[in-house]
Amino acid sequence: MLLKQVSNWLALIGLAFFISACGDKTTEVAFGGKTMGTTYNVKYLADSKQNLPPQNEVQQALDRTLLEVNRQMSTYQKDSEISHFNQMQQVESAVSISPEFGKVVQEAIRLNQMTDGALDITVGPLVNLWGFGPENRPEKIPTEQEIDARRAWVGIDKLVLGKQGDQYQLTKKVPNLYIDLSSIAKGFGVDQLADYLESLGIADYMVEIGGEIRAKGVNKDGKAWQIAIEKPEFDGSRAVQQIIGLQNLAMATSGDYRNYFEQDGVRFSHEIDPKTGKPIQHNLVSITVLNRSCMTADGLATGLFVLGEEQSLAIAEKNNLAIYLIIKTNNGFETKMSSAFKQVLAQ
Repeated sequence: MLLKQVSNWLALIGLAFFISACGDKTTEVAFGGKTMGTTYNVKYLADSKQNLPPQNEVQQALDRTLLEVNRQMSTYQKDSEISHFNQMQQVESAVSISPEFGKVVQEAIRLNQMTDGALDITVGPLVNLWGFGPENRPEKIPTEQEIDARRAWVGIDKLVLGKQGDQYQLTKKVPNLYIDLSSIAKGFGVDQLADYLESLGIADYMVEIGGEIRAKGVNKDGKAWQIAIEKPEFDGSRAVQQIIGLQNLAMATSGDYRNYFEQDGVRFSHEIDPKTGKPIQHNLVSITVLNRSCMTADGLATGLFVLGEEQSLAIAEKNNLAIYLIIKTNNGFETKMSSAFKQVLAQ
């Protein structure tokens, strides 16, 4: 399972409380909880004239939404839709899946093409082999024979997504095909929560799950939501690299400086290159992607991170993607950004 570690700091996250703001007519509502093996946090501005549901009702609705996303797409839940599909050994046999599950798989396939195969939701068997997934394998270097055996199960071409009317269907071409949506499902969860808030008429909000964020409007100070990109620190400490005024955008970050293991003095990243079956080997330590959709930003952050500095920047320029890179050099860290990201900073 591709486990992307939290790489964004959110200032002043609080749990289940109200803070007075903007006089006596507007309040900032803030709460959070646990989901997807991490945490979620929500903030929004509530105008007394809006007649919004009480905070506890909003939180309960969001919790139900997250439970449903997990029921559909969690590889850690044995009774989830995705687990049932992964356990199935039949090939060329279409299985009906929920619209949400289908939407996420469809976007993952599109992003696989955009990233030259680097975002691959079928790479799970290799991730598990290297000790980063739900198999709970020991963190050790697998043999070439083990890697080759697992690579035979991997490839987006071994998965078929179809649709009959409004019904999505998934089909395996090999019996051991295993899909894992952890590289994109958190972003989808963020979008689901944000869409619910918008359905209530909430125009100013920030939603975050495990570091993936979507924000709209302004914060209680009337400014764009201030989100920090974290400076990579391999000793576990935290520092801010760049502050982003996030407004009407989503943001996702992928990096390998928190989730890795070492053996014989060599560090092995949790991000696996589908083409080699091995952890990535390059100097890019963090990439942040901005997009209207958090699901898209989440998937792109993983795929572009696997590709490394040069290829990710080339793809970003070709597709007008806003990305921010932190690169390790002999003299410390340096940063680079795409033209689209520079435009966001200039606003």
